[in-house]
Amino acid sequence: MRALFRDGDGTGPRRRSRGALLAVLLVIGLICLLSRPGPDDPAASPAGLSPAPRSTGRAAPSPAGTAGAGPTASGEQPPGGPAGAQAVALLATLPTKGRAPKTGYSRDQFGAAWSDDVSVDGGHNGCDTRNDILRRDLVEIVLKPGSHGCAVQSGTLHDPYSAATIAFVRGATTSADVQIDHVVALSDAWQKGAQQLTAQQRADFANDPVNLQAVAGPVNQAKGAGDAATWLPPNKAYRCSYVSRQVAVKAKYALWVTPAEREAIATVLAGCDAASAPAT
Repeated sequence: MRALFRDGDGTGPRRRSRGALLAVLLVIGLICLLSRPGPDDPAASPAGLSPAPRSTGRAAPSPAGTAGAGPTASGEQPPGGPAGAQAVALLATLPTKGRAPKTGYSRDQFGAAWSDDVSVDGGHNGCDTRNDILRRDLVEIVLKPGSHGCAVQSGTLHDPYSAATIAFVRGATTSADVQIDHVVALSDAWQKGAQQLTAQQRADFANDPVNLQAVAGPVNQAKGAGDAATWLPPNKAYRCSYVSRQVAVKAKYALWVTPAEREAIATVLAGCDAASAPAT
């Protein structure tokens, strides 16, 4: 019995305790090894990172709402993207008819110029529509003191129609250097369905920011009431965006296009590249 308590010959309880401890450590190590996450386990990735997806031999799908590559470094959508596809698809929904007579047309049919009493973006904000668009489209703007943050005193316009840079200064002889263009002209709209709109709808049309663009005065005068079949911006890089906006506006207000206008718009959209991708 005394031999049971000897520990100098390697058979005592101390040797057995070390053996038991070693066995426990081996078991724990084996459990840890089996429970380590594998390469496909999300927990195997560094904190805050997703694991690399398994290769399936197929290209990863584009993000929702896109088709093909994402925006370029300039922020423009490459061809085949949603903006171009939407413009082409929306054009297909517009009725094609001839011009209606211009009988009865006047600027007054579209309400008071630059009225704030409208139901579109910017309506009832306490500022007239012209200054709303100047604040949106100009950079380095200085607001007129005492105008409650509405009136633009000066600024710089990078005109998308001509690609010219224009220094704007508010004044009797200088304000006309920058004008607000109706992308779809009021007269054009009147002859292509706007006669059937209500007075409020026509006022909304004339003050809808989607249909308004600050541009160089002479360029706006050269456009007049032309549609895409008779006038396009001199800056070819902007033509895709320009006709896409026309399509969007005409679809929104249930207007139609003439056969020549449809052909002109389709031709522009078909020739869009990454530098002039359409945007609706």
